[in-house]
Amino acid sequence: MPKTLLFAIALVVIILTGFATLYFNQDKQKTIPKSEIDTAVNQAKFLYRQRKETGEDFSSGPCLSNALLPGWVVDTVHNPRAEADDLPQNQCPAYIEGKAQHFVELDLEGNLIRAE
Repeated sequence: MPKTLLFAIALVVIILTGFATLYFNQDKQKTIPKSEIDTAVNQAKFLYRQRKETGEDFSSGPCLSNALLPGWVVDTVHNPRAEADDLPQNQCPAYIEGKAQHFVELDLEGNLIRAE
């Protein structure tokens, strides 16, 4: 079999594999618009400041809201992360139950750790 034919077959297989991978993983590649992330982060920081002014204790890393925005929760965590942050009572039930798909994590001082 000529080398060019083998090369062409290998190239077709590689291209088809790439397309199949993209097709079957397209749900996982949905990106969140930057404006939505920015809105969620701003709302989370606003809520944090409101709770801070009332003297709320954040030392256990509590969930601040199960309904920050549709599909979003906001949680406070230690930085670096502590065991208490992984306890179900310190996490947002809406996220654990799958009712919310996105979260904003703030540290105990209200600084952004991550949003996804």
